[in-house]
Amino acid sequence: MSYSTRYGLLLCFLTLSSVVMGQVRFSILGDSYSTFGGYVTPETNLSWYNGTDGGDKKVNDVKLVEQTWWHLLTTQHGMQLDTNNSYSGSTVCHTGYRKQDFSDRSFITRIHRLGNPDVIFVFGGTNDSWAHVPVGEFQFGGWSKQDLYAFRPAFCYLMSQLRELYPEARIYNITNTELSEEVTDSMERICSYYGIRNIRLQNIDKQWGHPSIAGMKSICEQVWEAIQ
Repeated sequence: MSYSTRYGLLLCFLTLSSVVMGQVRFSILGDSYSTFGGYVTPETNLSWYNGTDGGDKKVNDVKLVEQTWWHLLTTQHGMQLDTNNSYSGSTVCHTGYRKQDFSDRSFITRIHRLGNPDVIFVFGGTNDSWAHVPVGEFQFGGWSKQDLYAFRPAFCYLMSQLRELYPEARIYNITNTELSEEVTDSMERICSYYGIRNIRLQNIDKQWGHPSIAGMKSICEQVWEAIQ
C-alpha cells in the first residue's frame, strides 16, 4: 500500500471517528468571501460582510451571518465552526493591491491560528487574481521570504505548511469562479502535488463581486457535495 493511500485512509478514519464522537469541527482560512463582522478570529481582521471594509456603498443582499456559506454548513449539515480566520482583502502571498506589502495579513502569515479542527477550508486566491500579484514559478521547497511575495511559491508553501501544522486535519482548497487562468490552474496543480482536494466552484451568483444569498447557498452545496 502506497504512502498516499495509507495517508488517505488515516484521514478518512479520523474524520469518521470525529463524526461518531461528535460534530465535525472545521476552520476557515479565508478572505472577504468568508468574513462576517463579529465572527472572525482575531476580531481585528477586516470584514466585508457586516463590516467596514468596502465602504458604505457596497451592494449585497447577505445581511445575516446565517446566510453565509460556512454558517449554512453548521445549520444544514451539523458541522461545527472552530475558527474563522478570514481577512477581507487578503492575498495568499505577501504582495497586495498596488504592490503593497501584505505580509501582516497574508494567508501564509495566518496559518498558525486555525484552532484544532477536523477539517480546514482554504478559500483564497481571489485577491491575488484581482490585484495581479506576481505569479512566480512553482517551488515546492527551500522558500525564502522574498519567494513568498509571488503567488505560486506562496501557495506551495501554504499547502506544505498546513499539512505539517495540522497532520490530522483534512484540508480542502476552494477555488473561486472568474479568477485568472494562471491562479486557477496553479491552485489545481499545487493541490494535486500535495494530495489536497481542490473544490472548483461553478456558477456562483455575486453582487459587487461577492457572493449573494444565492451564491452563498451554492457555495455551501458544492462544498458539502465535495466533502461527503
